[in-house]
Amino acid sequence: MKYRQLGKSGIQVSELSFGSWVTFHNQSGVRDAAEMMAAAYDAGVNFFDNAETYASGKSEEIMGAALKKLGWRRGSYLVSTKLFWGLHDGINEKNTLNRKYLLEGIDGSLGRLDLDYVDLLYCHRDDPATPVEEIVWAMHNIIERGKALYWGTSEWEADRILAAIEFAQQNHLHKPVVEQPVYNLLERHRFSAEYKHLYREHGYGATTWSPLSSGLLTGKYNTGIPSDSRGALPRFEWLQDQLTDAGSLKKVAALKPIAEQMGASLAQFSLAWCLQNPHVSTVITGASRVGQVHENMQALQFSDSFTPEVMEQIEHAIK
Repeated sequence: MKYRQLGKSGIQVSELSFGSWVTFHNQSGVRDAAEMMAAAYDAGVNFFDNAETYASGKSEEIMGAALKKLGWRRGSYLVSTKLFWGLHDGINEKNTLNRKYLLEGIDGSLGRLDLDYVDLLYCHRDDPATPVEEIVWAMHNIIERGKALYWGTSEWEADRILAAIEFAQQNHLHKPVVEQPVYNLLERHRFSAEYKHLYREHGYGATTWSPLSSGLLTGKYNTGIPSDSRGALPRFEWLQDQLTDAGSLKKVAALKPIAEQMGASLAQFSLAWCLQNPHVSTVITGASRVGQVHENMQALQFSDSFTPEVMEQIEHAIK
């Protein structure tokens, strides 16, 4: 495992990390979660991603219980969580980043994770109704109180990220250091021109999610939606249009021989491709069983196989 700096922060994250979205509680209980986390940790993974909204808080509970069962030294791993959607329907408790919600939300997450602090806290989406100044101050206060060490954004527009950075700098507050954007061979818009100055000039990090486009880039949806896949899970029906899109499936088919020529599975190939971007701090992987964790970790052996010729072949396949 290799490690990369998390933006301009002082901590390093493993090139591949492990996230709980979809699987924890929906597909995996504490025992399976601990087994998968242990497999990732043994492979060198030091960053584990979660969110308040995943399985309505149950994902955090399972990760917390798994961490307690595993008994790792706290300094040896990093945990992140995210706030925005909330767990209640109160007017100030959902789809918001107001100060009251953020300060109460982090306490709820820490309770479910059974941790004294998280290493990284994200604003899971932007909230245009809350002034960026209020968001920055609340996140600064959370860090000053020792409940998080760093903070970041997820799926924010570039201009709002810049506004948060500039306000924090002007007022000597803890600024956001990392974005968590969707990023894979089929979705690359969060690294478009408008974001480049954030990564280049401000040293913003990126902990990218959905590197396999919800499994589409594994090839398992080429002939339909398997009954044991996330596309068949209750409450994830909204993924089905994406997973059966004819244009995307055509691109996946065109990528397969390039992966085979490299000796990689489509999943390994797709994960290793994400690491070609120097602005990516870590690629968040997911799994519903240990075998998938082991396969994903093997993607690292192909990181140096993406020659200019291969990259050109890829661009032609997905254009």
